[in-house]
Amino acid sequence: MKLIECKALSKCYGEKEALKKVDLSLNSGEPIALVGPNGAGKTTLFSLLCGYIAPSSGQITVLGHQPGSHVLLGRVASLPQDATLDPNFDIITQLTLFGTLQGFSRQEAKSEALRVLALVDLVHCATQKPKSLSHGMAKRVAIAQSLIGSPELVLLDEPTAGLDPANAKKVRELVRHLSTETTFIISSHNLDELEKLCGQVLYLELGQLTQSVSMDDDQQSQYLTLTMQHCEPEKLLHTVMQLADISSIEQKQHNEFLIKHNSEQDFVVETALFSLFKQHQWQYKAIQKGRTLEDKLFS
Repeated sequence: MKLIECKALSKCYGEKEALKKVDLSLNSGEPIALVGPNGAGKTTLFSLLCGYIAPSSGQITVLGHQPGSHVLLGRVASLPQDATLDPNFDIITQLTLFGTLQGFSRQEAKSEALRVLALVDLVHCATQKPKSLSHGMAKRVAIAQSLIGSPELVLLDEPTAGLDPANAKKVRELVRHLSTETTFIISSHNLDELEKLCGQVLYLELGQLTQSVSMDDDQQSQYLTLTMQHCEPEKLLHTVMQLADISSIEQKQHNEFLIKHNSEQDFVVETALFSLFKQHQWQYKAIQKGRTLEDKLFS
C-alpha cells in the first residue's frame, strides 16, 4: 500500500491556484523532506493530506484512504509550525485529553501522554503549564503531542525553527530513532538539516512539484564535495584536474568545490587529494561523498 498517492491534485483559493496538478507517489520508510520558497504550496499540501481542506480537483489518498477518514484516526498526525498549547492547563492534562480524543480510556491516555513525554525527555515537566517552558521545550511538547498513538505518518512543519542547537539536535535524534516505525514528512528551509535526516526531497515551487530528489542516487558515487579551510582556489582547480580519474572540478562557493571523478573507489581519489593538500600546505574542512542537497536542487 502506498503511503501517499496524489493524481493531478489542485487547490484553488478564489482565483489563486495554490497547487497545480501535483502528481505524487510516496512509500513508507525514511523521512521525506518538503522544500520550497514561501508561498510554494507546502502548507496547502499538508492541509490536504490531513483532510483539513478538500482539493479543488484531482485525487489524493493517504494509507489507501481519503484524508480525514475516520479509519485514519491515530494513524496520521501533524504539527503546524506555530502550534501552541492552552496556557491554562498543565501539560499532562492536555496530552491526556488528546489521547482520549483518539479513543484511549482516560487511564490509557495518561500512560500514553507520559510515554510520548519520555520520548522528548520532558516527563519532569508533565505537571507544569506551557508558559513555564522555554521555547525549545514547548516545541518538544508539541512534537510529543503529534506522536500520541504511534501514528504511521507524521507531518512536521518547521520542527526546529527558532530552536537552539541543543534542542534542534534532540528533535533530529528523535526523528531518526522513530523513523523505523513512523514515516515523517518534514517541511523546512534548513537544507543542511534535511540532508542529514531525509532519504527523499520534494521541491515545490509556485504550486508545482518541480523536483523529487533521492539522497541515495547511484550517481552520487561519481561526486565528491570538498570544503576547504585554506587554499588558493585557482591553483586548486588547476592541480586537482591533473590528478588521475578526475573528470571535472568546479567552485560552487568561495570555499566549496564539486569534484566529478570516474574512479570505482572513492578512497583512491581522496588519498590523492590528501597528498595534494600536504604538498601545498592547504587545509581542508570536509570531504563529502556526493553532491550537497543545495547543489542538487539549485545547480
